This record gives sequence, structure tokens and C-alpha cells, in this order.
Amino acid sequence: MAAMDVRTLSTFAAAARTLNFTNAARSLGYAQSSVTAQIKSLEEDLGSSLFNRVGNRLELTEPGERFLVYAERILALTHEAKASLQDEAGVGTLRFTAPESVCTYLLPPVLKAFKDTFPRVHLQFLPGFVRDFKRQVLEGMVDFAFILEEPFPSKTLAVETLRDEEILIVAAPSHRFASARRVSAQDLLGEDVLLKALGCSYRNQFERQLITAGAHPGRFLEFQGVETIKRCVEVGLGIAPLPRMAVEAELQSGRLVAVPWEGPEIRISTHLVWNPARHLGTTERAFLEHVRAAFPASR
Repeated sequence: MAAMDVRTLSTFAAAARTLNFTNAARSLGYAQSSVTAQIKSLEEDLGSSLFNRVGNRLELTEPGERFLVYAERILALTHEAKASLQDEAGVGTLRFTAPESVCTYLLPPVLKAFKDTFPRVHLQFLPGFVRDFKRQVLEGMVDFAFILEEPFPSKTLAVETLRDEEILIVAAPSHRFASARRVSAQDLLGEDVLLKALGCSYRNQFERQLITAGAHPGRFLEFQGVETIKRCVEVGLGIAPLPRMAVEAELQSGRLVAVPWEGPEIRISTHLVWNPARHLGTTERAFLEHVRAAFPASR
């Protein structure tokens, strides 16, 4: 199949992870027309549609979901084969994934420092769904994943907890909760609560608190991005549980306030995970030691 080369499979995998040709093109450094052409050629060679296009929204077809499993395996093996020939510190490609909060508010200085030390390493961020991160590590699709989750044991993954993350309930300064001495789950009656999409660990813990307390907020408003949630909270659309690292700037500037929440502490941490069954080359080991040094409290 002429169209089914590594470059095209990489394009398909990026489009399948983002479900957006524009974002896939941006992550790969291509023009959107190139992504569209590659996907069309691949679909023609396979004789099957890989995506359903509904307006501006994409979704994988059932054949697309099945083909993605094989495409990711091929790409993982290709990366492993290249890495076996480039086992030298400071060269090659290092693939990682992370949730939005960690990638936006925690990793940029860490990655910049690593690139300053190893300028010949290509850092490849692979966006995806949080629920798939562990599988992607186990199947070799990424070398490392940063996971924002409750502490968890694993028999198949190497897990290092880098730091604990404080989860705050935030509101606009004009909100009725901003001047409250304390706020409990029962106080949320009739209050709109803004939440990250399903699969978010701290969202799950917060919802469990409300269920346990028998509290029934006005509405749950669900969003994909933390930045969107913050902007909506700022203008008074509701309150939201968010990591302190994501709202530090807004708290300092006074655009948001932390509500004195009476509920149990939401326990969550940033973890680094990798597959201990896979050989770590010198570049991967250098990255691991760099991350450890950036978070000395984890040692």
C-alpha cells in the first residue's frame, strides 16, 4: 500500500488523538491540506473510511478505531528500532504525553532546561486521552507519561510520584462564596459547578464527595480545557475545582479566589510513569534523571 508509510501512519495517529486535522497539522508541523491529503490517500488505499466528518467535528469510525491499534503498534516498533541504533545520550527522539494542566503549568521550564542540555534530542509531545496514557506507555507508543491522579500501585508500570498537587475550589471575587467563612457540599444547592471532562481524577473525587454528602448542585457544566473553565469562573458562571498550579496567577492577581471548602482534602499527585520491561536508552535515562532532579522532593 503506497500510502501506508510511517509518515502517513504518524499523521493518522495524530489526527485520531486530536480528532482535529488543524491541531494534528500543527503538532506535526504540516499544512492542514497535507494532513487532509494524507488521510484521504490512506482511506483510498485501505478501502475504508477512517473518520466520520460531522460539520467541523471528527470522530473515528469503527474501522478507524481498529486500524489505530495497528498503526500505533507499527509506530512504536519503528521508534524502538531507531532508538536501538542511536543509543547515545543527547540524540534521537523522546516521546511523552501529559494532561493539559501538567503540560501547560508544570512542564515548560523542565522541558526547556532539558533541551538546553540536550539540543539534539527531538521532544515529541503526543496528545491523547488521559484514560489511554497507561496503555500508551505499556504498548510503547510513548516513552514517558506524566499522570495527574490519585496515588496508585502498578504491577506493570514504573511509577514515581513527582509532587503532590493541591486542589482548590475557586470562584470569582464577586461570588457569594468569596466572603464566606466556610462552604460545604450542602451549600452548593442551586450552584453551577464547572468541571473537566470525564476521566479527570480530581473531578471524580469531588463528585464522590457530593454524592456522599447527598448534595445536589444546580448544574454540572463540563468543559475540555482548564483555561476555558477559569475564564468562565472569572465572569461568574459558577465555581470549579482546579489544581493550584493552574490558578496561581489568577489568585495572585485577584481575578479568582479560593473558597474555604469544608469537604475532605482531594488527594492528587503528578506521577511520571514508564514501562520497566522496555530497554531505556541513554537519552531516556538522561531524561528520567533530569526530571528527578527537577523535582527533588520526590526522591
